[in-house]
Amino acid sequence: MNEAKPPPPAAALTAELERHLVRELVAEYKRLNGEFFRGSLALPTLELTDTAARLGCWSAERRSIALSRSALLTHGWGVISEVLKHEMAHQYVSEVLRETSETAHGPAFRGVCARLGVDAAAAGLPVHAQEDGERRLVDRIARLLALAESPNVHEAEAAASAAQRLMLKYNLDVAGGAARRYGFLHVGRPTGRVSEAERMLAMILGRHYFVEVIWVPVYRVLEGKRGTVLEICGSEANLAVAEYVHAFLTNTAEQLWAEHKRALGIRSNRDRRVFLAGVMSGFADKLARQTVTHREEGLVWVRDADLGGYLRKRHPRIRNVRYAGNRKNEAYAHGKAAGGRIVLRKGVSAPAASHGRLLPAAKR
Repeated sequence: MNEAKPPPPAAALTAELERHLVRELVAEYKRLNGEFFRGSLALPTLELTDTAARLGCWSAERRSIALSRSALLTHGWGVISEVLKHEMAHQYVSEVLRETSETAHGPAFRGVCARLGVDAAAAGLPVHAQEDGERRLVDRIARLLALAESPNVHEAEAAASAAQRLMLKYNLDVAGGAARRYGFLHVGRPTGRVSEAERMLAMILGRHYFVEVIWVPVYRVLEGKRGTVLEICGSEANLAVAEYVHAFLTNTAEQLWAEHKRALGIRSNRDRRVFLAGVMSGFADKLARQTVTHREEGLVWVRDADLGGYLRKRHPRIRNVRYAGNRKNEAYAHGKAAGGRIVLRKGVSAPAASHGRLLPAAKR
């Protein structure tokens, strides 16, 4: 994830952008109503408010759902969609179940959320505090990636491989134990067109970093355009690591392209996408070789069925789509060779107060 920037003020929404936004919120309401509530809800009034104290609020008296304008700009479309779903669950309890004797977040509401896979948390935000065991795992991985800063290539490779092996052992140890708590994150910037490199990076996360991945539609509020963003689902520790890996590889691939251009005196970006796809392919091959070694050691990961269930609850209508790859030219070969040399490491130093929290690679 790139360095956090202060959210744009709500005033950044022009009257035209706000009209488009309300139109998209209505479309999102109808989509959620069909996917999660079987079309049982009647469209209420959707309002944008200036309060930052609450992300959303259902009013039975006014038959309205109010959403925070500033929260939308701060947290993005994914969170607002979760908040809208949360408020629609309140509407369902009120207008379909006609339950009025319980508190707002009483048994009826919690039951609806559990059954439909709706976030019952009042805040509606997607990420929760890590549990002690997962926090310790992230701390240990952060320390190993710090060791991967070693100028000795063999020491750096050993530290990065140890971090991957630690994740594998941790996920094997907790498999079959107590039910795990899952969450989701949107990583990267929403885009109108998903490149081959981005698709391959998603594959890397899903195959090697213990998360489920899915491309989901979003609305780019300040651009007034629809787009797509990568969603990852998993335990809090695995989300933290996968988010870091996504940022590290995205930034590193761009740096490698810049270095490739300087080395060969290339001025145009015509082959940039092909080169970046090669980088991801080279790194994926490197991880695949590590997986073979782990299997020889008896460390075999079987995908978490509970996590798959969490994903299907979040997205009841999943479609699998095949894409044709880019042409494999000389730029792709150069990128693949460069990707095979990548050593996953800490991109920037974590301040002492972060307790080893993973931070993304700094852009050069």
